[in-house]
Amino acid sequence: MANFSKSNVPQFSVDVYQNEFLPEGGREVNAIATVTSTGGGTIGSAVAAPHLYSAGQSPDAAVAIMVDCSGSMDYPPTKMRGARDATAAAIDAVRDGVHFAVIGGTHVAKEVYPGSGRLAVADARTREQAKQALRRLSAGGGTAIGTWLGLADRLLASADVAIRHGILLTDGRNEHESPEDLRAALDACAGRFTCDARGVGTDWEVKEVTGIASALLGTADIVADPAGLAADFTRMMETAMGKEVADVSLRLWTPLGTEIKFVKQVAPTVEELTDRRTEAGPRAGDYPTGSWGDESRDYHICVQVPGAELGQEMLAARVSLVVPQSDGSVQTLSQGLVRAVWTDDMAASTSINPQVAHYTGQAELAQVIQQGLDARKSGDVDGATAKLGRAVQLANASGNADTAKLLSKVVDVVDAAAGTVRLKAKVAEADEMTLETRSTKTVRVKKQ
Repeated sequence: MANFSKSNVPQFSVDVYQNEFLPEGGREVNAIATVTSTGGGTIGSAVAAPHLYSAGQSPDAAVAIMVDCSGSMDYPPTKMRGARDATAAAIDAVRDGVHFAVIGGTHVAKEVYPGSGRLAVADARTREQAKQALRRLSAGGGTAIGTWLGLADRLLASADVAIRHGILLTDGRNEHESPEDLRAALDACAGRFTCDARGVGTDWEVKEVTGIASALLGTADIVADPAGLAADFTRMMETAMGKEVADVSLRLWTPLGTEIKFVKQVAPTVEELTDRRTEAGPRAGDYPTGSWGDESRDYHICVQVPGAELGQEMLAARVSLVVPQSDGSVQTLSQGLVRAVWTDDMAASTSINPQVAHYTGQAELAQVIQQGLDARKSGDVDGATAKLGRAVQLANASGNADTAKLLSKVVDVVDAAAGTVRLKAKVAEADEMTLETRSTKTVRVKKQ
């Protein structure tokens, strides 16, 4: 296994979990690749090609905070107050030397601080100036999130830094631009910066907020009570400050005749990556993973190999972590191998790897929650009961206690193990939205 090792830079490792044994005629190979980044040294000292951290260099990062200032943020007034306090708390968490800006979002995007199409460099003085500027924020106007993202992209691009990150807060639906305009903005920003998105209150559209985070490889969540915003923004900013390597891709090389069926992140959340492939030379493709700090993520890779005779074995796929370099080449941070071996040992070839089985269940859990909630909204009681019952069963079996707790606010659980539930007659909107927003959060495999 190759490791990326440079002073003060995280080291990456790839561990592959699979059952490599296939029966005669078997062609589908499943593997979980656990990618771990450790030992980054100074948090916030971002590195990525073509920038590599060296001692004494200032943090190589920029962040833009986008705050919804539409008219609805005044109903109730605690929302706007909470947003101002949260943004101030996030600014306090920006490390010295990091470039930053604050954007006010309505049907147009406005620079709140520092202005003039530039970014400020964080220190005690600029943080205080930014917090003073926040006091001038007031609610009024519509919502066109694509314009906020476009301004964030322009500002972040003005700094010669490795890590570019956005934090976006909204309380309403994106009513003042078309879905196509928002999609175009997301397409334009994808790969240029990562973005965490938060919905405050209950008047926003879950699929919009989760769609923004998904497209820009960030996190999404609900903050139902504005009083919780400051703590959430502080956590988000501290996580952003801990990112050290940007533009990391999962590169899959497969031999001739092998077809990739899917690639998805399965921990800490389920994120479909199959359609995000960009070609990277003969029989190789890159799947974006965004920025990394000290953390670990799991990916489910499924490939279809050509048929082979009993006793044969082959390399089904090579999994590498790569970052681009300034000369156009890539640096390989680490790699792992996915194998296929054909056997007539039935016990070996029919055994399912525990990691693969667990994450197959977690991906199904995310899917049936979404299907169940959609059925509930459309009035399909039987469909909703069946899907959410299956979700309770999967959450119970995998030990996903957080999701089980959220489900119990939407259904009455009769028998968790069997997945027998009744839909609750009355469900708080915040509870339903929380379940939908967090449906893709997974738990890792229990240690045996």
